[in-house]
Amino acid sequence: MKISVNWLSDYVDHGLSVDDLAERLTMCGLEVEDVEKIGSPLEGVVVGHVLETGAHPKADRLTVCRVDLGSGDPVSIVCGAPNVAPGQKVCVATVGSTISVPSRDNPSERVPVKIKKTKIRGEVSQGMICAEAEVGLSDENTGIMVLDENAAVGQAFAEYLSKKGAAMVDHAIDIAITPNRPDAACHLGVARDISALTGAPFSVPTVDVPEAGGEAADAFSVHVEAPDACHRYVGVLVKDVAIGESPSWLQQRLRAIGLRSRNNVVDITNYVMYEFGQPLHAFDFDLLAGPEITVRRTRGTTKFTTLDGLERDLPDGTLMIADGERDIAIAGVMGGENSEVTESTRNVLIESAYFEPSGIRRTAKALQLQTDASYRFERGVDPTGQARAAMRAAEMMEKLASGRIVDGLVDAHPIVHSPTVIRLRKSRVKAVLGVKISGDRITRLLSAIGFEVESEDGGNTFSCSVPPYRPDVEREIDVIEEIARLYGFDNIPEPVRSSVPNHPVQMTTDRKLREQTRDLLVGLGYRETCTNSMLKKETAQTFLDEALPGGRFGGEVIETLNPISQEMSTLRPSLLPGVLVVVSYNQNRGRNSIRFFEFGRVHVRVHTEHSIVANYTERECLIVVLSGDRSDSGWDTRARSTDIFDLKGVAENVLEAIRLPEVRFEPVKARSGLVDQQIAILSAGERVGVLGRLATAVAESGDLRAPLYFLELDWSTVCDLAAPHFFRTYEPFSRHPVVERDIAVLVDRSTPVGPMMDVIRSAGGLLLSSIKVFDLYEGERIDANSKSVAFALTFGADRTLRDAEVDKRVATIVEALEKEYDAQLRE
Repeated sequence: MKISVNWLSDYVDHGLSVDDLAERLTMCGLEVEDVEKIGSPLEGVVVGHVLETGAHPKADRLTVCRVDLGSGDPVSIVCGAPNVAPGQKVCVATVGSTISVPSRDNPSERVPVKIKKTKIRGEVSQGMICAEAEVGLSDENTGIMVLDENAAVGQAFAEYLSKKGAAMVDHAIDIAITPNRPDAACHLGVARDISALTGAPFSVPTVDVPEAGGEAADAFSVHVEAPDACHRYVGVLVKDVAIGESPSWLQQRLRAIGLRSRNNVVDITNYVMYEFGQPLHAFDFDLLAGPEITVRRTRGTTKFTTLDGLERDLPDGTLMIADGERDIAIAGVMGGENSEVTESTRNVLIESAYFEPSGIRRTAKALQLQTDASYRFERGVDPTGQARAAMRAAEMMEKLASGRIVDGLVDAHPIVHSPTVIRLRKSRVKAVLGVKISGDRITRLLSAIGFEVESEDGGNTFSCSVPPYRPDVEREIDVIEEIARLYGFDNIPEPVRSSVPNHPVQMTTDRKLREQTRDLLVGLGYRETCTNSMLKKETAQTFLDEALPGGRFGGEVIETLNPISQEMSTLRPSLLPGVLVVVSYNQNRGRNSIRFFEFGRVHVRVHTEHSIVANYTERECLIVVLSGDRSDSGWDTRARSTDIFDLKGVAENVLEAIRLPEVRFEPVKARSGLVDQQIAILSAGERVGVLGRLATAVAESGDLRAPLYFLELDWSTVCDLAAPHFFRTYEPFSRHPVVERDIAVLVDRSTPVGPMMDVIRSAGGLLLSSIKVFDLYEGERIDANSKSVAFALTFGADRTLRDAEVDKRVATIVEALEKEYDAQLRE
């Protein structure tokens, strides 16, 4: 938010330079992002007196003027303004001066112009008679600026403006307002902090606030149907206003903070909002359908046309301001076109309210409409300042728009603010800040920003009543933070020594599993990537596939309300599309062997048992991708392309390292166009991930130069299942020898080996301690439709096994294989 330095000086005479002011604000928690100089001193621009005018002999629209500049002989100036006339006091840029004028190509930009003595269509011109736009006072450039008759000829124009309350040079300080400082979203709030930092007196504009009732209560009424959403609504009526331009000083101040002048009434409501921090709205009172204002919620979806001329669909429950027949404003966000202040407005109703912050935020987000008003209501305005702000605006309309304030006001106040009182311990202040601050100084610092402080317990504790414009201060530590920033963080000495906890910080089991897996993959030659969690909608929909961990829940992709671009409009349902971009980038730059992995979160719009927010599911996943050559060729080796079994080995290593129980790999027939090969990974019967080869068509569309194999795990589920088995306990080595047996069986070539191993484990019982495949043969001396699979079996127990019982167990295994797969034992 921008703050005008000149405007700030109206409330606190701080005596600081602009740079020092910015530094002090930053150090007290109001971070200054930028300081912009506005305007120029207009050296060489003076008050002139037009003595006589004459038509230009060669141009119908030009006038030759003879102008007295207060020193020396009068000069000749050629002027193109239609309103120049003898006897006028005018603003003259003399020869040699430089002014900033609107660009012809882009009037919103200003370009410097140096004034020279020149000839215009044959007539000498020794200066320039200026319009308001040409000296930066406003956008008005249809005619020259005519000054007061008593303006001193030859006086510097900047001095003339200063006496009228305007200034040619200002600085706009852009402050990054954090959500916990709604009080700083106005000039008075920032001035209050500056006063506390410097000790300079803090001056607040005097406003006469009448009692509720009077003639205003006879003219209109206010009824609040939703007191939980509108705690207070104040209305003030100003009659007989004259809509017109705002004075130059008001336009200057609004322009300094980035606002465009509209008319005096609207400008006044903006001015008071940036002065007090209280948003106001001005209704054309004569356009209201009845004398009753109602604050109510919509019932069902309705349409409403706002001040910007757009018809908007309002969701059910939107808080609205209504007259006797219709809605006239979206509460706290924007007014309606049907009650807008225009040039024909004569009677104005000023609205000043307190709306519940979360409700305004929901409305603004739902409508994708954030305004200066909603920005402040969302953060919380002063719940006691509505009448003061409304009357400040009314008094300014009386002065600047010739209005008449109707006696009294209407104040609907269903929920009265109750101040927060916090007990502050002096000892706690010292313990937290590490510096001893006297009780008097604590009282002085807090009182300077509006706290009411009473000493208790002999000065060891304080009762602190929090000012209503500080809703962020709720606990003792919040009060200590206020003391720290006003005392000065740079004044707090660095401690000579500090206590260190006597126990190390413990990592959670989930994090330990993640770090162990990360180390393992790095050791296997994989590199970690970090890709964007946002995708184009079409891409997200393509990868919301039931084959992948995120897509197994079903549902829809999640679109964001305000995307940065269409390329980043949707949350990813899988890590795969982001990694594909990285793979393509590396392959296109000559990398033949690709090994990447990434941990990240995926999101789907569907309600599951894992949902934290209703109808949304978020899961952490791990993806590992492999593509290209398994290894580089050398003098004694040949390069070999990777296949799905290389990645299956990586999956086995990872899952074994984290001790995931009862892991099985089951081939699955690919049913989507996303994968050509698919192997489901299960643990204890629950699906935890997938191994696959990306479909050729998808790989080609992603500009991949080699087949891509991927492993994607639902890491959240993996952690839940692995956590109970993660902590290892010591198991002594068996003192008894193991018995090893090898068997080889013939099975159909299409028979998967993994399920065969499951059958062997089941048939081997407790005596079978390990099993592995050590040979796979297809070729001569066996049927063309068969293959030979050889298994190494290891048996063991807490006793010495006999050959007879091992042979019996092997026979049971062979019988089970014969029954399930029609296997034949090879002799």
